Amino acid sequence: MKENIVGTINRVNGPLIEAKLDCMVQMMELVQVSEFRLIGEVLGISGDIANIQVYEDTSGVKPGDKIYGTGLPLSVELGPGLIGNVFDGIQRPLEDIAKISGIYIGRGINIPSLDRKKKWQFKPCVKQGDTVTEGAIIGTVQETSLIEHRVLVPPKINGKITKIISEGEYTVDEIIGAVHTPFGEDVELRMYHRWPVKVPRPVTERQIPTIPLLTGQRIVDTFFPMAKGGTAAIPGGFGTGKTITQHQLAKWADAQIIVYIGCGERGNEITEVLEEFPKLIDPRTNKPLIERTVLIANTSNMPVTAREASIYTGITLAEYYRDMGYDVALMADSSSRWAEALRELSGRLEEMPAEEGFPAYLGSRLAAFYERAGYTTTLSGKKGSITVIAAVSPPGGDFSEPVTQNTKRFVRCFWELDKSLASARHYPSINWMRSYSEYADACEGWWVKNVSRKYREIRVRAYEILQKEDHLQKIVKLVGPDALPDSERLILEVARIIKLGFLQQSAYDDIDMYTSPQKQLKILELILKFHQRASEIVKMGAPIFEIKEMASISKIIRIKMTVPNDDMSELDKIEKDIMAEFEEIEEIYKE
Repeated sequence: MKENIVGTINRVNGPLIEAKLDCMVQMMELVQVSEFRLIGEVLGISGDIANIQVYEDTSGVKPGDKIYGTGLPLSVELGPGLIGNVFDGIQRPLEDIAKISGIYIGRGINIPSLDRKKKWQFKPCVKQGDTVTEGAIIGTVQETSLIEHRVLVPPKINGKITKIISEGEYTVDEIIGAVHTPFGEDVELRMYHRWPVKVPRPVTERQIPTIPLLTGQRIVDTFFPMAKGGTAAIPGGFGTGKTITQHQLAKWADAQIIVYIGCGERGNEITEVLEEFPKLIDPRTNKPLIERTVLIANTSNMPVTAREASIYTGITLAEYYRDMGYDVALMADSSSRWAEALRELSGRLEEMPAEEGFPAYLGSRLAAFYERAGYTTTLSGKKGSITVIAAVSPPGGDFSEPVTQNTKRFVRCFWELDKSLASARHYPSINWMRSYSEYADACEGWWVKNVSRKYREIRVRAYEILQKEDHLQKIVKLVGPDALPDSERLILEVARIIKLGFLQQSAYDDIDMYTSPQKQLKILELILKFHQRASEIVKMGAPIFEIKEMASISKIIRIKMTVPNDDMSELDKIEKDIMAEFEEIEEIYKE
């Protein structure tokens, strides 16, 4: 990095520094502060005064210390070695830092994000004389046993290949080729390149998301589906299970790459991710889940400024793998902690506060983040997607606060977590009456083609039962269940079966933790058949207790834990048992 003294410090205000400039710097330029060489970024320039936010602890920094310019914006290194690695909010590799400074991150440690000594087996895909455009794939590296890393021509570079190395083992820093551009420049290519985190990477075309991101979580896939390239929020108060829900989505979502951002969360939660993911086996490949995961850990005791940068770092890494043609799922836990960092920095900058002290540009920053999701045609002509799923932690579970309300404007999928469901040990505690998804209609074609033509009918009929039950529960609170006619008490019973046998799902049961789309619809269809047959029996005059005491009900509720995804023949046996039991009741009341 080029170094030159660009100014001296006038004032230190926590992570924000005011400096008097001796020469020109750029907005968003990366600088190094004092003899500690702390990493900072230029936020604003007024005449010869610059405001700089520092991404490390500023203890010991004093007026008169020098500021060193780099001429570069805050950027990340994009190349082989990202998968399976753990970075902080500004892409410093935490495992490598731990070897140097121990369990606490030392200040001023600036080591490369990607290992400069490790050699990768590179296979070229182009030859000398070929014409390449920005984003073209020039070679491949087997990054992990699951992921083929496609080495890309950096954006804004086009031209003719004048040099390309032969297949072999090389470090990321070695020159693997060269491009002669139409402007007469010769640009050297390496296996990695840098990209500014706050600049979205270009794509050829954005498309409407129509393919569901299957998660194996029944309430999500069937009732509130997420599309590849979509955006979702998981808002919930303390203890409602946001982190566990995100862990489940990260483990089981059918994305090829997972980028998990622990933004301002507790250290023990990040530790759980770091310990779990290497042990978890991907159900589709039988390989460790960590072989397709990038982790960004910026816990609550790390500098607040790096927390603000962490989601930009994460989305830039996601865009890079999207540009290779992969489907990427980005988990941000949580966007509220990021917004709190934004509020703290805004306060120190003495900006005019808006609602609840958040800056007036909170909405536009959230919009800019969620806009980087999408299902796209990449510069190389491949299809790739980024699905953003962000947790929101409203203080006291108040969903009217600014972060939740602004997030709701920009996401199309809203999985609201309910404190009362969590208290009743009903997980995932997604409230089925207040959640919604705008992707259900777009994804219907996939379900009809690949699972069942009855998808819409089954989904709508089951949801209608839950809506009727919600209405009846208000009456029950006033007059009690005994005042209802048997047909309505049957709805209460069927809704109970749907809640226990379908909506409730254990993250720790070997079978129940993941449910295939086929099994999801089969379970719902069986419950609806039960409802239809039970309605006929009740109309004959059978009392509701005859239905509620049926032995088959417990079998239906336990299907999720007893019938494996790959052998659903047991479902047909259970259906026969149910119908046989109904026939016995019918014989009694037929006359």
